[in-house]
Amino acid sequence: MDTFDVVVVGAGPGGYPAAIRAAQLGTRVAIVEKEQLGGTCLNWGCIPTKALIACAETFAHAKHGADLGVRVEGAVPDYHAMIERKNQVVTKLRGGIKQLLGANGVTIIEGVASFDTRQRLIVRNAGKSTTLEAKKVILATGSTSAVPGFLPRHPRVVESRAFLDRNTLPGSAVVMGGGIIGCEFACMLAQLGVKVTVVEMLEDILNVVDADVRREARRQMEGSQGIRILTGKPLENVSADDNGIRANVGGEEISAELLLVAVGRKAVTDGLMLANAGIQTNPQGCIEVDDCLQTAAAGIFAIGDVTPTLQLAHNATSQGTIAAENAVTGKLRKKETVIPSCIFTSPEIGNVGLGEDEAKKQGREVRVGKFMFGGLGKALAAGTAYGFVKLIADPGTDQLLGAQAVGSHATELISEAAVAIRAELTARELGRTIHCHPTLGESWMEAAHALHGECIHAAPRRRANP
Repeated sequence: MDTFDVVVVGAGPGGYPAAIRAAQLGTRVAIVEKEQLGGTCLNWGCIPTKALIACAETFAHAKHGADLGVRVEGAVPDYHAMIERKNQVVTKLRGGIKQLLGANGVTIIEGVASFDTRQRLIVRNAGKSTTLEAKKVILATGSTSAVPGFLPRHPRVVESRAFLDRNTLPGSAVVMGGGIIGCEFACMLAQLGVKVTVVEMLEDILNVVDADVRREARRQMEGSQGIRILTGKPLENVSADDNGIRANVGGEEISAELLLVAVGRKAVTDGLMLANAGIQTNPQGCIEVDDCLQTAAAGIFAIGDVTPTLQLAHNATSQGTIAAENAVTGKLRKKETVIPSCIFTSPEIGNVGLGEDEAKKQGREVRVGKFMFGGLGKALAAGTAYGFVKLIADPGTDQLLGAQAVGSHATELISEAAVAIRAELTARELGRTIHCHPTLGESWMEAAHALHGECIHAAPRRRANP
């Protein structure tokens, strides 16, 4: 039996930072992983999809290069080369994680972990088992794609991981689900020339952001990218054979070469034998934790997608380092609550804090400042004069409560807003901060001025007649 101060189960974007942070604090640490270092994010999620999105965007830029005076003749997407590049990126990053864990003295154990008792884990791999004694345990087992039971089991019906294992592009695809994952894949496929239909049973796509942001994203997706978006009706009567898939949406029959299922993700707890540690999952299958990421069992913490939280890799990373510090030092620190999110659609979307729509649902009065990228010199110069940023502030204190962005580089821009909100800045403080010119980041300064009706580079609002 091997004894460790901390055992981390799961080596994804939450688990491996937790292991490294615990080791930095001078403890003996082991990390258990049943598949690949980096977890879903690195191997079958964030990184491979963004690698392919980068390829698709490069092809789209080539096709539209004439708009900027660069004529590119005969550009074609080489999907086999894109897949190879994606695999190289993943392999390099996976190797980097292994080196980091080794450099910090973390013991890597391959296999499937389960609880024997609260402080004892059994790791099984290829018919062999290893027993680990742990003073503290951090569960970071993540999530997996949810696939509705009524769908046929066929190679033409895939979720995101199975799609990324393919090395050929379909000529057409139906994307089931208009959330973040579904819309990211839809945009990537459309930019590569695939005929895409998105089916979302809710009334609109991307319901995690405000209605005006959704409208702008949908306008671009349906317009320049030619994506067909069907909302308000479920996908029904799905069948699949070697020639493709067929289904009904409302009274219409649709067909495609492939069905990509993107209806959400579910926590991975199977095989953990949580009851042996005194832990139960909630009705949604997640492990409940307190504000310091402690479970109901003393000495056991849980982080990331396996808990009821925003399913974001950077959120898991933050929680991992906090859980490690709490487990090792005993000085409990609460998890962060200002969590930015990024959507790598075309156009990109960034979101943090309280949204305008959510404030209205809460009956809360807010003040909003918006600035269109069309008013920025940098956006016009770069040919990206679409979309906008907006700030949401408390009208009494002027404190920033939320921010959203839709347009070019929105996923990069949102971090500044996250810092401002976490630091409890006011809109006026942000507006008085000098921003470099010409940059897209100036949009936050302009939006802060707009919130007070003092925007320099936008026409003033018309005043109502007295």
